Amino acid sequence: MGFTMRKTLASLPAIAVFLLLCGNPRAHAVSKEMIQLQTQVQQLQDMLQHLQQSQDQQLAVLQRVVQQISDSVSHMNETVTTLQNQVQAQNESGGGKIDQLSTQAQGINDSIDELRSRIDKLNAQMQTIQSQLQSIAAAQPQPQPAQNGQPGQPDQNQQPGGQPGQQPQQPPQPQAPPVAQLYQGAMSDYEGAHYDLASSEFGDVLKYYPQDDLAGNAQFYLGEIAYRQHNYKQAISDYDTVLQQFPGSNKAPAARLRKGEAELDTNQRDAGIRDLRALIGRYPQSPEASQARSRLNGMGVRVSPKPSAGRD
Repeated sequence: MGFTMRKTLASLPAIAVFLLLCGNPRAHAVSKEMIQLQTQVQQLQDMLQHLQQSQDQQLAVLQRVVQQISDSVSHMNETVTTLQNQVQAQNESGGGKIDQLSTQAQGINDSIDELRSRIDKLNAQMQTIQSQLQSIAAAQPQPQPAQNGQPGQPDQNQQPGGQPGQQPQQPPQPQAPPVAQLYQGAMSDYEGAHYDLASSEFGDVLKYYPQDDLAGNAQFYLGEIAYRQHNYKQAISDYDTVLQQFPGSNKAPAARLRKGEAELDTNQRDAGIRDLRALIGRYPQSPEASQARSRLNGMGVRVSPKPSAGRD
């Protein structure tokens, strides 16, 4: 009797361990699944990180190439502008003998502006790709830390029966209308003198379609709205944005003209004269250049600066 009792007592720890392991098979299975899930998530994150590093390296190389091309284009543009000013000065003194050369120089400048515009679009697309890669990396699920020596537990937001709870759905984001429709609506409101509404709509064109050809037009009309509202400081800033960010836009000559006029209207005489002369040198055959010449002649100012760089 005593021997049997001692044998039974000695076997109790082993029985307890067996019962503990067999008593909750579901918890053991869930723990194993969580370990496998964490391993898969970690592998996916490692792959994504490697992909992002590779893409970052390629984008960095491409950005350096684009920057070098952009610097070369800027240098070419400055050289052509200097030549145009010289041509214009000789044209005035020579009685219009080299109009054809001036027209050819304008064509070269147009090609340079178009190339620069394409470079800017390519650079913006690269930045978009990089932002998307960063967003994908940030959206990846992170492994749950271990708790009390055990692997991470399943999502606490579970329904009875072990099924994960459904996350609340995000409301759908409103989509912008097509760019042509948005732009035409803005133009209609602009022509109807609904300036606040038109300004908002032109802003939407720039927000949703910054790389579209109509974006430069939208930026120009923001300047026109500010000019009509006698907000000349804002108008000058908007026109300057057209010239800096949309040099290939068909509104670039008008933006240069209107910027010069706005500067003259605010008693910035030197700046206004400089912009009108730049317009004539850059677009000598354009209607805006004719208006700039008339404005300068009406002020009694030479269309081209004197060779001695004397101030008007």
